[in-house]
Amino acid sequence: MVGSAIMNRLRRLGFANLVTRSHADLDLLDQQAVRAFFQQEQIDCVILAAARVGGILANATFPADFIYQNLAIQNNVIHEAWQAGVQNLLFLGSSCIYPKLASQPMKEEYLLTGPLEPTNEPYAIAKIAGIKMCEAYNRQYNTSYFAVMPTNLYGPGDHYGLQNSHVLPALIRKMHDAKMGGQKEVVLWGTGTARREFLHCNDLAAAIGFLLSMDRDTLFSSFAAHGTPLINIGYGKDITIQELAHKIRRITGFTGEIIWDKTKPDGTPQKLLDVSRIKALGWQPAISLSDGIHDTYLNYSTGMVEV
Repeated sequence: MVGSAIMNRLRRLGFANLVTRSHADLDLLDQQAVRAFFQQEQIDCVILAAARVGGILANATFPADFIYQNLAIQNNVIHEAWQAGVQNLLFLGSSCIYPKLASQPMKEEYLLTGPLEPTNEPYAIAKIAGIKMCEAYNRQYNTSYFAVMPTNLYGPGDHYGLQNSHVLPALIRKMHDAKMGGQKEVVLWGTGTARREFLHCNDLAAAIGFLLSMDRDTLFSSFAAHGTPLINIGYGKDITIQELAHKIRRITGFTGEIIWDKTKPDGTPQKLLDVSRIKALGWQPAISLSDGIHDTYLNYSTGMVEV
């Protein structure tokens, strides 16, 4: 989802010489394969969007996979990019890097100021390591590596498996299946009171294109205040999971009842990013949540999905 959106945006911006590899062609867990890739290609800038991702259930079920695979991907790509002389790299993290009880909205400087949310701590620790790796390589080797922290993402091309998807695509899948099956209710995890922020993948791609097109000195001067090359990318507003569920119910056309299983976890009470830094640079999102969900559901309901 994210990689495709970024590719489409870069093409529209006029970037023609884009070098990509599918997972089948390049296993990023294999350091020798990653090294060979960078030796074979002449790369000017790397966008590291690859990751092992998933929702609460996936994180709880596969914590070792989440920390190992994400650390390995980051270590291999960042290090081998530097070895090959790549000076510019953008690393995609996640808003789960911030403490569970961080003040809202979450500023970039809140990184490492408190305990993480236990349900996705292994993933968060891996992403924090990636941020710090970018910082360390800049300090030691004078590279221009930086990290962007997107909020919860959604959009065409998302994953809809009920065992490994995030909340928004999982809700779309559940509501759609219930409608098509004539079910009278759907059961959702938690209380529905947790608040989440959502950003369409095309808005993220637009933000990345904007940042990559900026003058490097101007961009990195915005990191100087706290020393970490990190910038949040979000919508700037959040919504309760309950509100999100009712919005998706309306868009999908499901008319049954929503039942909340309060024995299941809610996760972090609220996750809203402070996006004042990127807005001060001149970027803001363009796709409303309702329009974005409608676009995403149309994509899902016409069969262009991965489950």
